[in-house]
Amino acid sequence: MKQTDIANPDYFHKVVDCQWACPAHTPVPEYIRLIAAGRYSDAFMINWQSNVFPGILGRTCDRPCEPACRRGRVEEGSPDADGEGVGVKPEPVAICRLKRVAADLKDDIRHRLPKRAAKMNGKRIALIGAGPASLTVARDLAPLGYECVIYDADPQAGGMIRSQIPKFRLPESVIDEEVGYILGLGIEFRAGQRIDSLKALLAGNGSGAYDAIFVGSGAPRGRDLDLPGRKEAAKNIHIGIDWLSSVSFGHIDRIGKRVIVLGGGNTAMDCCRSSRRLGGEDVKVIVRSGFEEMKASPWEKEDAMHEGIPILNFHVPKAFIHEDGKLTGMLFEKVQAEYEKGQRRLVSTGEPD
Repeated sequence: MKQTDIANPDYFHKVVDCQWACPAHTPVPEYIRLIAAGRYSDAFMINWQSNVFPGILGRTCDRPCEPACRRGRVEEGSPDADGEGVGVKPEPVAICRLKRVAADLKDDIRHRLPKRAAKMNGKRIALIGAGPASLTVARDLAPLGYECVIYDADPQAGGMIRSQIPKFRLPESVIDEEVGYILGLGIEFRAGQRIDSLKALLAGNGSGAYDAIFVGSGAPRGRDLDLPGRKEAAKNIHIGIDWLSSVSFGHIDRIGKRVIVLGGGNTAMDCCRSSRRLGGEDVKVIVRSGFEEMKASPWEKEDAMHEGIPILNFHVPKAFIHEDGKLTGMLFEKVQAEYEKGQRRLVSTGEPD
């Protein structure tokens, strides 16, 4: 009989669905068992070795592991702890939040992190962008003796973790801690340095040539809407992730009382909840699709609705309404979904816009 090859992720697809569904294939059952035993630091280190940012992910991960959780299949139809609720589909194990539990309750784990390389191997690596990708690469290469230099136009490392995720979801102290673990491995961070030429960077930008470059700049661009009135009312119209970044860096600290958020993704949920905290009283999320088809995670939609933010579905934006350059409203077309040969299309209901 062949020995089980646990180095092959396909193994987990057969026996541990949650671990297979995780993009990092984090050993979920192992760290949950450690949490149950009160070994929070051990559980944290298993996560750190696998997914690098346990405290951050425990607050922000999209949780692909939880829909894959076997509990929903194995226990479906079983009564609850009180002997009631037969036939009710049980919730998955709270895998994401348990990751946060390990991060919040751990001891000081700095002595368990990899040590700086005792001897460098003579290779220099430049990393563009100080977000999760570059930080992960640097974390893995630095202990092997590579000299890693990270460049970023922003004054602090973290990338979109720091600039686009609202602080009420992800405290800055958590970012500082987990980014600090990596930079503390002897990695040089050159803040406020924008890279415009890979050729010049490879030559070292005057500080010595590099053997390789890792481009981890991400794709921080939102989608605009080219609708009538967009240019005329531009002062009061914002691109989601750019606006979140401005809020994060303190460039925006208040907003008008009436706010419309267009879109049904997680960014829209962050924007509407941030708007409420910045003074928005009448905040609405308006989406083209149906509620179930929205790209936002179910818990993100729940959080928004718990804060009294309504989500209006099947409304297609048609125009920005403005007076003297000031945005006064929006025009929408009400639609409904029709299906033909498995393809969905949105058609007008015929109701007035």
